[in-house]
Parts: sequence; C-alpha cells; structure tokens
Amino acid sequence: MNIIEHETLGVPAEVLKLKQIPDQAPGAGEVRVQILATPIHPASLLQISGQYAAAPELPAIPGGEGIGRVVEIGEGVQHLQVGQNVLLAGVGGTWRDEIVAPATGFIPAPPGDAEQLAMLAVNPMTAHLMLADFVDLQPGDWIIQSAANSAVGEMVIQLAAQKGIKTVNIVRREDLLLPLKSLGGTIALVDGPDLADRVREVTGGAEIKIAFDCVGGDTYERLVETLGYGAPIVSYGTLSGKQPELNMRALIANDVRPRGFWLQKWYGTASAEQKQAAMGALAPLIASGAVKTRIDSRFPLEEIAEAVTRAAANGRDGKVLLTPSIA
Repeated sequence: MNIIEHETLGVPAEVLKLKQIPDQAPGAGEVRVQILATPIHPASLLQISGQYAAAPELPAIPGGEGIGRVVEIGEGVQHLQVGQNVLLAGVGGTWRDEIVAPATGFIPAPPGDAEQLAMLAVNPMTAHLMLADFVDLQPGDWIIQSAANSAVGEMVIQLAAQKGIKTVNIVRREDLLLPLKSLGGTIALVDGPDLADRVREVTGGAEIKIAFDCVGGDTYERLVETLGYGAPIVSYGTLSGKQPELNMRALIANDVRPRGFWLQKWYGTASAEQKQAAMGALAPLIASGAVKTRIDSRFPLEEIAEAVTRAAANGRDGKVLLTPSIA
C-alpha cells in the first residue's frame, strides 16, 4: 500500500514523501478500507511544519478524516460489510490509499456525495458544535463571525440558515461579499476600524448573541465591541498570528466571555453518544446536499507536493482533496 509520511518537521512540500509499505490483512475486529477521498486541512499543514498545538509523533502519516470503502473484514466484525462506504472519523493517518484499523473507528456512511461526506468530521463538525454548545440560539437570533469565507465560516452560514439564525459575516475583501450572501449569509461586511458601528447600523442595533473568531489580533478586538451583554466570543484559530489585547471595559461593563474551541479536544473528551448525535445531525444535511463545502482541486498521492502547495495558496477556492481511488 502507498502512504504519505514525514520523518521530520518542516515545509510540507519538502518533508512529505510517498512511500510503499507491505499490504496488511485485517486481524480480529479489524477491517481493511480503500481510501476514496481525504481532505488537506490547514491544521494538518501546521502540524507537519511544527506550528500546531499538538506535535505529531514521528514518523507520521497526516490526515484526520475522509471516506473509504470496506474491502476486507476481520473475524468478529458485525456492523460493516465488504463494499460499504465508511466515514474515517475515528481513524488517524488517512493520507494513504488503504488503511487497516479497528472496525470501531469507522462509521457507516449514508448514501450521497462521497467527496462531501469525506469532509464531514472536521469543518462541518466545528461549525455545528460552535453553534450548538455555547449559546441556546433560536430562530431570529444574530451571530457574528470572522473569516466567513473559510470552510468553517461557510458551513456556519449554511447551518445557521437552516435554523433561521441570522449571520453577520466579516471578510477582508469586497469581492468575497457576494458569494457569502448567495450561501445564505444575512449580512456580509469588510473588516475595518469602524466595524462595530457598521454592524449596529445594518442590524438595526440587534443584540449579537455570540461571535466566532479564527483570526485574532485587531479583528478579535473589533468583534468584542459588537457583542450583546454576556455574550461569548469563541476563538478557534489565530490566522493573523497576532494576539488580541483584552478589552477590560467590555469584559467588565458588558460581561463579554472569552471562550476557546479545539475540535481535537472535543473528540478526545466527548462520549460515544455525543459523537453519534453530532454525526447524526450533520450526515443527512451533507448527504442530501443541503449544505456543501467548496472543492478547489483534487490530487493523487503521487502529487502530494503540488497538493499541499495548493492547499496553502492564497486565492484557493475551496478545499484540496487527496483522491487515491475515487470511483
């Protein structure tokens, strides 16, 4: 079988190598799965380069989600069948063409677009959990988010629209505004020093119930100024690489509540019932096409350097997928 591996930390296009390893047969309680599609996420690129919160144990095979097809079943496996598509939500090291792992790490996939289902477990899950776990949002409520054109941001827009929740979507450039409106975003604005004033104007002074930020720095500080009393601001990334200054006036007078969200920690602490409920809420929406993630390009494993370079490029129009064996 073919795998993508790195033995050192560094520039992904330079340290990632395609390797052949012996084929494996599944043991008791295991299955062998052919990988159909697995996405390249920014977090994976940061981890490969040594800039992520959790360092990989080297040598490492990157990748944390995808979709595959069962090709062989070990003794005692009851809930999976040969030929069945499965989600790779509980399996690591998905940048490869086959994987052998315990059957408990695979979830039967519903019928639907394999490429879309391959991306269910990270960005859609992040959006779903941030919308569900911090505030009891109701139809008509307002939320605000930065980097609204990111994969998570676009999923927040779509999932919020499904629930009748209104979104204020902040981006860096004018040309990004119209696409967000077409996805169902209520309002789209370009970031700037007067952001809070413009948000109050376009929402009619509506109370903003929660903010999602993955930029940090000045953008985080401006989002704080838009929030209603007691509202949380949830940080799930720092794309700017800059730390914000804590607004003590807002913290004291408006009871703004800084929070953090890290999906890897959720997967490590959530119960099986919580994971099943979250997957159950998302899978039908994705399988039916009600919500979608844009796909920029697809690459075979043999073009891993080109794939990670494209995934890190400015102006990329959606996710980059590794597709070892889409059929």
